[in-house]
Order: sequence, then structure tokens, then C-alpha cells
Amino acid sequence: MVPHLTTALNGPLLRLEKEMLNSMPVIEHWFRTQWLEHGAPFYTSVDLRNSGFKLAPVDTNLFPGGFNNLNPDFLPLCIQATMSAIEKICPEARRLLLIPENHTRNAFYLQNVAALTNILKQAGLVVRIGSLSEEITAPTKLDTQNGDSLLIEPVKRKGNRLILDDFDSCAVLLNKDLSGGIPEILRNLEQNLIPPLHAGWSTRRKTQHFAAYKRVAETFSELLGIDPWLINPYFDGAKQLDFNARVGEDELASKVDTLLGDIQSKYNEYGVEQDPFVIVKADAGTYGMGIMTVKSPSDVKDLNRKQRNKMSVVKEGLQVSEVIIQEGVYTFESINDAVAEPVVYMIDHYVVGGFYRVHTSRGQDENLNAPGMHFVPLAFDTPCSLPDCAGAPDAAPNRFYAYGVVARLAMLAAAIELQENDPDNFIN
Repeated sequence: MVPHLTTALNGPLLRLEKEMLNSMPVIEHWFRTQWLEHGAPFYTSVDLRNSGFKLAPVDTNLFPGGFNNLNPDFLPLCIQATMSAIEKICPEARRLLLIPENHTRNAFYLQNVAALTNILKQAGLVVRIGSLSEEITAPTKLDTQNGDSLLIEPVKRKGNRLILDDFDSCAVLLNKDLSGGIPEILRNLEQNLIPPLHAGWSTRRKTQHFAAYKRVAETFSELLGIDPWLINPYFDGAKQLDFNARVGEDELASKVDTLLGDIQSKYNEYGVEQDPFVIVKADAGTYGMGIMTVKSPSDVKDLNRKQRNKMSVVKEGLQVSEVIIQEGVYTFESINDAVAEPVVYMIDHYVVGGFYRVHTSRGQDENLNAPGMHFVPLAFDTPCSLPDCAGAPDAAPNRFYAYGVVARLAMLAAAIELQENDPDNFIN
């Protein structure tokens, strides 16, 4: 099912998509030169929002947990991209230890682990799954959402290596985002750890990522001769917050006011009639926690107790003291009259598929990563890298090519972000 874009397809975004199609050789050559300078993350997922007048990333995840939602037809792409990634990081790898989140009761997440394991095995690796959860003290079979079973084993440390019984791997792949901090057992390993520890939310910040993305978007936009705002969400950050104690509230409201004014100026320039809004969310973390839609500075000053509690805590009970204030991008895409946003998946620097996150009870200006969401695989006949340059820009393959371009820009920003934050770069 190709999603419906409720806006008229004749605005600046359509012109942007045409420019991308016309500039495809230039774009692909530019990306190739970028990957010579910056190593792509092992895997990445990017949440996009398409407003009809703007197409921009709103979140970039370096520990994607939705491989089970990808179109099975693109499994060969996933396998080839995984082979490429492994050859770059650990070419001699034969055995791989996969460490998932501690969500042993989340059958949907376990289905993701099963799908990821299948990709890795078909790429030629011997894969076993090791858990850091205190609940897993012996080899344990867990059922996934569709009835498959996974064998999860307790991880042990031997010297500077992570092992399972009768299994010593060449590399360790984390599908665990380290929101709760870096476990001591993962430090100073001699095995290749993928992604690196500084990719986790214990150290990574969304404001740093979008600062890197801003630089990437400006360079790319200069290449194409377009306004960077069409692909780049404005943002700011606020620190030393305490929502329950109302500490930092005035500064947050002031920054919201300034950002809303900047967005309104762009709306005026492009004749956008909607009201601007921003998303305030925790500067670290995932799972759609610690997030709210804001249309006025008073919205952050008039929170009730329930709303303050919701904004104060994110995954694993961590307190929120830093937030990103991000330009809200309307999503005018819909599937069966439910609002939808595309999520693009990449392995190495290749687009390998994606899906639509759909929510029947959320609005066009709300976060869709919330209970009640469901997923629809992107229904394209060719991958995002194969547009029909002779066809209409709003044809599905061409729309998905634009998705793939913007998602790769976000992945490039993540690569730069990781490079700049690598602790090894600060050693004298």
C-alpha cells in the first residue's frame, strides 16, 4: 500500500524531489566521497516526517529494533549490506555474539532479534545471543511475537573477552542502546564491539547529532542549490532542568518562543498556513518517552503534575535534566486515514528497507512512537536507491528515493558525530 500524501503535490517539496532526481549522479558521487572520509555506522534507522513542504529527519537510532517490520522481499539487500559492514569492521569474523536489550517479556522486540539474527546468519556468521539481564542465569528459550523461539544465554567475561559456554566470538554486536549506562562487563574488550560504546545513549546526545546534521544539510543543500530548511529541522537545547521542581522552566519557555518565531518566519516565506510547533523531548533515549508537542511558551509552564511526571523520567527510570527543543514537522502522510511517518533502515551505508509507523489515535503534529502504533512495510517495487528518473516525482520509487537520500544524510551526520566523540581521538 502506497501511503497517501494529503497535501497538494505542487509545493517546494515536490520541487526538491525533482531536484534530487535530476541530480542523482551528483548526489551519489557526493555520498561516495563522504564514505571515504567517514565510516558508516554498522546499522542505523531514521525517523522522517513529510509535511508536503518539508522532508526532514526527526530522530536517528544507532541500535534499531524493528528489523521484523521490514519487507521480507529485501532480505537479500540486508544480507549483502551486512557482508559489506562485517568485511570493513572485522573481515576475519566467523562467530558473532549478539547482545539484545533486556526486554525478555517483549515478544515484538524478540521478533526483531530473531529477524536480525537471521540476517547475520545468512551473511555467513555463526550467531548466538547473549544477555546481560540478571533474569537470564541459564540458557533460556523465549517465544517471539509470531511463535518462533530464541535461545538466550547468560554472558560471561573471561579476561577481556565476552563468552558464552563453548563460544568465543570474533565480534560483539550490541542491539542494546545503553540508556541505563555502560555496564562494566562491556568496558575495555579486546573483541570488536559494534557499535562502539560512545554510540549509546549514556553518552550520546540528540543536540550533538542534529548539530552535525545541520552541517551536513548545509553542505548538501549548497551542492543542490536548495534552501537547507527544506530538509533540516531547527533546534535548540536546554539543560539543568527539573520538571517536577519547575527548575529551568523560564529558560525553556524563552527558547521555545524564539524557535517558534524562527519557524513562523520560514512558514511566512513559503506560504505555509499551519501553526508552527516544536517537540520537546529528552536529549538522550528512545521509546517515545519524555516527549511533548508545544505550540506556545505557556505549554511548558502550564504542565499539570501528570505531565511533569511524564517528562521527568525516560527509559530505565532515568531522570531528564536535558532536552532538545526541535522544530515540529507535520506528517501529512496517511494510511487508511491514520497518520503515518516513514522509518528508513540502513546497514553500512546502504538503504535496506523501511516501514511506516502508523497511529490511529495520534494527530499530524504528535509523536507517533507511542503505545497503539503499528507498522506497515514500505510497499515499493524497487529499493530506495533505484528511482524511476523518467517517471513522476511523486511516484512511489521516487518518493522513496528522496526518503533514502535524507535518511543517508542523517546517517552521515551520525558517522561524523561518532567520529568527533570517539574517546580515542582525545588521547595525546
